[in-house]
Amino acid sequence: MLKKIRLKFLLLFVLTIASIILMLPSVTPHLPDWYKQYIWKEGFRLGLDLKGGMHLILQVDMDQAVQNNLTIQGQDLKELAEKRGLDLQVGLPHAGVLTANLVKADEQSAFNQLVKEEFSQLEVKGSTRQGSGVVYTLALRPQVVTELQDNTRSQSLEVIRNRIDQFGVTEPVIVPQGDDQIVVQLPGLQDPQRAMDLIGQTAQLEFKLVDDSHGLNLEELIDEASARGRLKPGYTREELNLALAGKLPPDTEVYIEKSIDRATGSIKRIPLLVQKKALMTGAAVKSAAVRIGDYNEPYVSVDFSSSGARQFGQITGANVNRRLAIILDGVVRSAPTIKERIGGGKAQITGAYTSEEAHDLAIVLRAGALPASVRIVQNITVGPTLGLDSIHKGVVAGVIGTFLVIGFMIFYYRLSGLVANYALILNIIMLLGALSLVHATLTLPGIAGIILSIGMAVDSNVLIYERMREEFHAGKPLKAGVDGGYDKAFLTIVDSHVTTLITAVALFLFGTGPIRGFAVTLSVGVILNLFTALFGTRVVYDYLIFKRWLTNLSFLEVFRKTHFDFIGFRKYTVVVSGLLCALGLVAFIQLSRGHGNLGVEFAGGAMVQFKADKPFTVEAVRDALNQKGWGHAEIQPTDAGGGLMVKLKKSEESVGKMADELAVIFNQSLSGNHFSIEGTSEIGASVSKDLRKWAIIAIVISLIGIIVYLAWRFEFVFGVAAAIATFHDVLAVLGIFYLLDKEITLLVVTALLTLAGYSLTDTVVVFDRIRENLAKTRDNLGKIINLSVNEVLSRTIVTTTTVFLVVLALFIFGGVVIQDFALAMLLGVIIGTYSSIFVASPIIHAWRKETKKVIVKKEKVIELAAQQQKRSQKKEKEAAQRKKGGRK
Repeated sequence: MLKKIRLKFLLLFVLTIASIILMLPSVTPHLPDWYKQYIWKEGFRLGLDLKGGMHLILQVDMDQAVQNNLTIQGQDLKELAEKRGLDLQVGLPHAGVLTANLVKADEQSAFNQLVKEEFSQLEVKGSTRQGSGVVYTLALRPQVVTELQDNTRSQSLEVIRNRIDQFGVTEPVIVPQGDDQIVVQLPGLQDPQRAMDLIGQTAQLEFKLVDDSHGLNLEELIDEASARGRLKPGYTREELNLALAGKLPPDTEVYIEKSIDRATGSIKRIPLLVQKKALMTGAAVKSAAVRIGDYNEPYVSVDFSSSGARQFGQITGANVNRRLAIILDGVVRSAPTIKERIGGGKAQITGAYTSEEAHDLAIVLRAGALPASVRIVQNITVGPTLGLDSIHKGVVAGVIGTFLVIGFMIFYYRLSGLVANYALILNIIMLLGALSLVHATLTLPGIAGIILSIGMAVDSNVLIYERMREEFHAGKPLKAGVDGGYDKAFLTIVDSHVTTLITAVALFLFGTGPIRGFAVTLSVGVILNLFTALFGTRVVYDYLIFKRWLTNLSFLEVFRKTHFDFIGFRKYTVVVSGLLCALGLVAFIQLSRGHGNLGVEFAGGAMVQFKADKPFTVEAVRDALNQKGWGHAEIQPTDAGGGLMVKLKKSEESVGKMADELAVIFNQSLSGNHFSIEGTSEIGASVSKDLRKWAIIAIVISLIGIIVYLAWRFEFVFGVAAAIATFHDVLAVLGIFYLLDKEITLLVVTALLTLAGYSLTDTVVVFDRIRENLAKTRDNLGKIINLSVNEVLSRTIVTTTTVFLVVLALFIFGGVVIQDFALAMLLGVIIGTYSSIFVASPIIHAWRKETKKVIVKKEKVIELAAQQQKRSQKKEKEAAQRKKGGRK
């Protein structure tokens, strides 16, 4: 026995030491080089809100988007003109216009009819006679250009977000700015240049045929053009084709192929004559992955979609023995000769790639091409979005809250409180170690997940101790009472943790950004909590009892056995809950329509950049803004020596006027610093419609998962009741915030998710006791529910108190930035406790009561039928006897 206990302690010791080793690089930067080289290099990362990172402003080339669209329109125009028998030559678009040379002037009517019927997006800007033909100037209609530019910016934003997600940067900030810019903020990176290359790569993939039939010596033509001064050093591909115009066959252009010389390792540039028409584009790509070739060189293997595979098979089958150029961003990466039809739907992109370059190329191919090129117009380092002052206050508040919980547990449970605190500390250490192991990015939403998992850790121990109390009241000795406490709390703890884990997994799989960060920390915390609560603390009790150091356990008992009629209050509470839900639904509908106090993450706003002559503190800036009612503004110091970036929700005033007001505030409150405005711009919402859609899908799927699990473990009604209670709590807090005109920010949404997890845990605990008592007695359902809720009331109050203490410390000491987050949590704790008793339980009572009525009605019908049958049989028997008597 002692050997087993020692082995368990050894396992806990090894896991604890391993967790500390993993988390050390995250806790302190002052580690020796040998530690990072031989033991562990990097732990978990801090997100933008806690540490800051890169701030990039990308300029989207809207003119190129127009040019690309005109190029496609020109190709389609030429093809349809040929089908209608028109002799038409279409040039490359330039300066937003497309030229089309109609060789025969008498075909003008047919050409105009073609444009009118098939190309409604184009308009004829003018036409001139040239010899026997007519040259038309075509352009996109103004409304088409506006729509194209809007789509280009939104598509570019989503493509960049997908690339960054696949690159491994979690919880970035990506928002539109102005008409043609995108702001990208990335938490501290080890390789910022690689990230910039990944973001800026257009990744336009095309498959075109090489034209070897004309026998042109392109290198001679290029040398000749250079000698005559038509080509300058460092020329672009567009300049090259312009210089060779008139010497190239129709519908062809020159591309440059980059290939590696395996003997010298140098890269050669070989000009190729390629047909203009793209046979396939990157739109047909389904997936891309890095592979290693024969010469131990990485290449990118491309898998096409089913339609793309058929198209690629047709292309290769029709062009055997011809060369197919694989072109990425205007550069030929490879041009292999087609030996036979390729029907597998695969292609290879080779070239002088490093492993990282090949990996990044696979990412951009999977994420899709940008509709237009982007360039980085600003690259600076910014501080944390929460501000150093808020982070410091949050840390202080967290420490205060933790000590309050530790003190309360020791006060209420005495020695067992010490054991619970040991499990709590063990849980935090292992959680941070696990996050370091997977290099997770820790942000405030992630910390919210940690708070919830810590609350569940305390709750698990409280459940065990309250079960122990019941066992001791029943007269059981110490060992039997401890064992009984763990055994009877086991299923309750598992059920509450599994339902929370279902929610976390759904949020991780279908959520994005901060929601995924919340889900990661919550998932890891839930799994570790099961281990520390059911295994870690049990070992301590086994050891103390075995060594006879523990002879008695006593707990403070403030709430003795109660007999409240909770079900009797349901007539009143249903009115309260109905009003809260109605208010929440109104709030949800109004906020969805964009009406209400939405934060800058959802509604967009303004960004103003300042420059100060002297250093300043973020706390002083925050105090100045708070005095004017702008304390919720996002403040980020920059690396540009006294730089400051302020993001805030845009009011009815113009951005310029808001910037002037901010400058006045700063220069009045911090007169010695002299703040000057460097730039202003409008920014869009960082939480896009797609992100909101996937977040709602994740929540719906998690609720369905809860219903299915509880229907399997309990009954279907239990799952429905838990989902309704959870939904009720979120709506209630949202409605109260809407009524108070509180700003709905991403932090508030995170708080709503956290309280949903808390409420669900509380509800499942009550349900477990109801199920247990249903199996014991055939008493009235209302009495069983009242008995169950009264039995777990002490646990409910203790758990609520511990979580409330932590959140109250955040609310009082956490500062203005996280005050609304803490307020939502405080309301959530109260409403979550209320709903477990007065929403979830009455639903079960009403549902099962109605079910019993149906059963009673069926039994009465059966009984009446049986009685009727007996009466009929009796009458038949009497009639038979009378008939027999008459015969006699």
